[in-house]
Amino acid sequence: MNVIEFQNVSFAYSSEDETPIPAVKNLSFAIRQGEFAAMVGHNGSGKSTVAKLCNGLLIPQEGHVLAAGMDTADESLLFDIRKRVGMAFQNPDNQIIAAIVEDDVAFGPENLRVPPDEIRIRVDEALKAVGMYDLREAEPHKLSGGQKQRVAIAGILAMRGDVIVLDESTAMLDPQGRAEVMQTLQALNRERGITVLLITHFMEEAVGADRVLVMHEGRLLMDGAPGEVYARKEELQRAGLTLPEPALLAEGLRKVFPELSGGILTEDACVEGILELFG
Repeated sequence: MNVIEFQNVSFAYSSEDETPIPAVKNLSFAIRQGEFAAMVGHNGSGKSTVAKLCNGLLIPQEGHVLAAGMDTADESLLFDIRKRVGMAFQNPDNQIIAAIVEDDVAFGPENLRVPPDEIRIRVDEALKAVGMYDLREAEPHKLSGGQKQRVAIAGILAMRGDVIVLDESTAMLDPQGRAEVMQTLQALNRERGITVLLITHFMEEAVGADRVLVMHEGRLLMDGAPGEVYARKEELQRAGLTLPEPALLAEGLRKVFPELSGGILTEDACVEGILELFG
């Protein structure tokens, strides 16, 4: 079952002189239920526009976007769409509004008029799912960037959202914060079946996805498993993208040690390959 579907979607922004600036051009793809998909692309490739189109923050000027089977162009459905498809943005400070962590997570269910007893259950479950239950009474402004993003994700879970779209949500985080968020997303996907669409410019973050979609100049350039996509190095370079550092390191080592195994994309795989050479 598809939970996000783009059908020949085009969208352009208006410039100061009213000349349209195309961002997405005749784009078609689908994200399946339970999938962990990553979308990468150079700045200006259209990937952040895709994120905003997913739950009706932007409406296609041509074509259709279906979110959980609902057309985002139908204003009467936007409330239901945004209950199902949650968004996490680049700056977590822009999403947190309450003075206490658990109050912030409760904000969405409260607006859905969920009974108080049920809200308590949902908030506790959501905070435990993202590893933030022990900080439920903390003040958000005292949290790290990674912890704030996990609180934002908990807010989506508390609304019973089953799709999370993340628009460059790790871009402002340090390496530890990025790792925390990625581990949380992978666990939610693996253990709870939450569908994840991760929009990112960090090529190494996409390695752990089921599928990588590459955007270039508003169009879908590639779509496949990480190993398949990253094997097309020259095409990625022409699109302004580079392979993850472990892959580049392995490529350099392979010039000296041609027997080094191929398809290395992660640090662990690189270390294992080197140990095999000298083991």
